[in-house]
Amino acid sequence: MRLVFAGTPQAALPTLDALAASPHEIVAVLTRPDAPAGRGRRLSPSPVKSRARDLGLDVWTPATVRDPAFLARLAAAAPDACPVVAYGNLIPPAALAIPVHGWINLHFSLLPAWRGAAPVQHAILAGDEITGASTFLLEAGLDTGPVFGTLTEAIRPADTAGDLLGRLAVAGAGLLVATLDGLEAGRLFAIPQAPNGASVAPKITVAQSEVAFARPAFAIDRQIRACTPAPGAWTRFRGERVKLGPAAADPAAEALAPGELRVTKSSVHVGSATQPLRLGEVQALGRRSMPAADWARGIRIETGERLG
Repeated sequence: MRLVFAGTPQAALPTLDALAASPHEIVAVLTRPDAPAGRGRRLSPSPVKSRARDLGLDVWTPATVRDPAFLARLAAAAPDACPVVAYGNLIPPAALAIPVHGWINLHFSLLPAWRGAAPVQHAILAGDEITGASTFLLEAGLDTGPVFGTLTEAIRPADTAGDLLGRLAVAGAGLLVATLDGLEAGRLFAIPQAPNGASVAPKITVAQSEVAFARPAFAIDRQIRACTPAPGAWTRFRGERVKLGPAAADPAAEALAPGELRVTKSSVHVGSATQPLRLGEVQALGRRSMPAADWARGIRIETGERLG
């Protein structure tokens, strides 16, 4: 099939690579325009744009997919399908109608669970034990279209959002290629989503990533893992923001008040509403990330000091 692939972040690269290696023809790659990145905030291409250039593919970066010039260009390309992985823009009805088989989206949840921008993060936040990926036909609603196929993936106890998304991106690439193969062969048809069980997964903001140590240890553990690597869980110490890597609940540790710190030569514990947590990596403002024990030695934490 003739394809126009749409995607932007790192998680879309396994699918782009899989499609490039398949019998299907990628006639163009659609991605977000260059955006500021890094400390210097210089304009940088998206991961998908960089990979597409390496593959020698034509790259489109319209400011909006509602632009008549873009719609005309898409129609002229005459795609059979437009596979999508985390493109980052809503596709208007005028564009949805152009490809013969529509826009086929790879979404990192078992729809109708976790519709929205952050399904992996919300699955971890909710304490789900199983998640997965779905391919479905894009329509006007938010991730409401009929489903072509799914796969499942266990959420491991120490999984961060980055860990889980990495596995789903690789497995999902095969699912999307198989979906396109089935559509081309005429043996695959979409099935409407279940009318019940829908949940919504909006983007997690920096403000929502602040850790409240008055919560139970299990909730803090989930929050930090769900926000790793982005947007990054954080708290305050001595009035300044510090980022926190995954922390493990330690029921054997001596009880601490919420936010209270206890430092030994090899560990740093912080209190919660239940048992203490042993901190992992800590990153102070303007500094590199480091083991919590190294951070504590460097700033000489005093008895009774707290996070938050």
